[in-house]
Amino acid sequence: MRILFQGDSITDAGRSWSNNADLGKGYAHLVEASLGFEEPGQHEFFNKGISGNRIVDLYARIKADIINLKPDFMSILIGVNDVWHEVGDNPNGVDNDKFFKIYSMLIEEVKEALPDIKIIILEPFVLEGPSTTEHWDYFKTETAKRAQMARKIAEKFDLPFVELQKGFDALAKKADNTYWLGDGVHPTAKGHEFIKTEWLKAFKAL
Repeated sequence: MRILFQGDSITDAGRSWSNNADLGKGYAHLVEASLGFEEPGQHEFFNKGISGNRIVDLYARIKADIINLKPDFMSILIGVNDVWHEVGDNPNGVDNDKFFKIYSMLIEEVKEALPDIKIIILEPFVLEGPSTTEHWDYFKTETAKRAQMARKIAEKFDLPFVELQKGFDALAKKADNTYWLGDGVHPTAKGHEFIKTEWLKAFKAL
C-alpha cells in the first residue's frame, strides 16, 4: 500500500525534498516506524507536506504531488496557514468560504483521478504560544472555523475525520502548551506522538 502524507510544515517536519525515504521528524516518520514494525514491507511511504502551504498551495500541486504518485491512501492536515498568513503587513490568508471551496475541489479531483483512494482528513489545531499569543483571539476563532470546514469536507465526502484540537486542549492541562506545540502551532516530538496515535486509529479503522 502506498501511503501519502499531505499538508503544511506540521507534516513537512524537516523532511528531505530529494530523498523520499526521509519523512522528516514528525508524525509521518512516527507512523512509518509503527506500521513498518507491525507490518514489515507492506507499505510504501511518501511525505509531500510543504512548510507554509495553505489550501490553495496544496491544490496548485495536486497533479505533481498527489495524482501522479497514485497513492492508495492519503491523509491531509491543512488549515493553520490559511489563518496565520492573514497576520502581518501583507495579509495573504484564505478565508473560510474559499477554504471549503478549494478543499472540495481538491477532494473531488483526487477522487475522480484515483477512484479507489482512501483519504482521511485531519483537524487543524492551535494553542496559545509564542507565535500565537499576540493575536490569540484571532488564531483561536479562525482556526476553529477552518477545523469546522475540514469536518464539513469529511462529512461531504464520507471520509474519516481525525479530531486533534480537543486532544491538544486536554494535553495542555497536563503540561504547558509549549510542551506539546513549541510555538503554539508546530508540534514538539510529544505533540507529533499524539498526532501519530490518532492517525493510526483512523487508518486501522479503514
